[in-house]
Amino acid sequence: MRLAGKSAIVTGGASGIGRAIALRFASEGAKVMVADLKQEACDEVAAEIAAAGGIASSHAVDVTKKSQCETLVRAAVAAFGELNILVNAAGVFRAGNTFDVTEEDWDFVFDVNCKGLFFCSQAGIRQMVEQGKGGRVINLASQAGRRGEPHIDVYCASKFAVVSLTQSMALAFAENGITVNGIGPGIIETPMWDVVDAQIGAREGLPKGAAKQRAVDSIPLKRIGYPEDVAGCALFLASDDASYITRQVIQVDGGNWPA
Repeated sequence: MRLAGKSAIVTGGASGIGRAIALRFASEGAKVMVADLKQEACDEVAAEIAAAGGIASSHAVDVTKKSQCETLVRAAVAAFGELNILVNAAGVFRAGNTFDVTEEDWDFVFDVNCKGLFFCSQAGIRQMVEQGKGGRVINLASQAGRRGEPHIDVYCASKFAVVSLTQSMALAFAENGITVNGIGPGIIETPMWDVVDAQIGAREGLPKGAAKQRAVDSIPLKRIGYPEDVAGCALFLASDDASYITRQVIQVDGGNWPA
């Protein structure tokens, strides 16, 4: 039990990578607050954890609202007594021709991917500092945070920002024993990649699944990734094995981009 006695918040925890991380953390002994937009979806994951013998609570949150991020942290502390691990997995994607990007597109992506991550981290790290026991923050970036890609300008920019925020927060709170690291997933079989496939396919006139398959074909390991692949990396970063690692973003992408 690598996380026995620890408590964690996982935003975006109701589906995809966030769900896989919540389940893996719980299986390793962590008490997990499953946080996402819809309470019912959070409840389902928490019930799945409980059915497997784990401990979980659930909390609906709109991470774009600072006050809700603060309430989420208070709810986790009320449920579990303290907060040791924060995983910022909530994220959204929009693709489109550069000329067609609207202010609403920009705000939607940056509000979730950057503003939400920042204010959840602000509230979570403040709690960790007050506890005086250190902690772990794990931010979900992307391979798109390492390179620009045509007509995915806004998403790429938001994930570059996640990398920068990860580095800055790691430096700011190292003296408090809080490590801040990121994970850069590549092509992962999640509902988000169905959105990516649909949006790129619509722009390029491709049939369903073609954009995803093209992306998979470019991966050196020649397979798509799965949420569990990312969850394994998150578990490592949350565990004592990673106590001397901070300010890093680990690519989990089948070799698609050099570290």
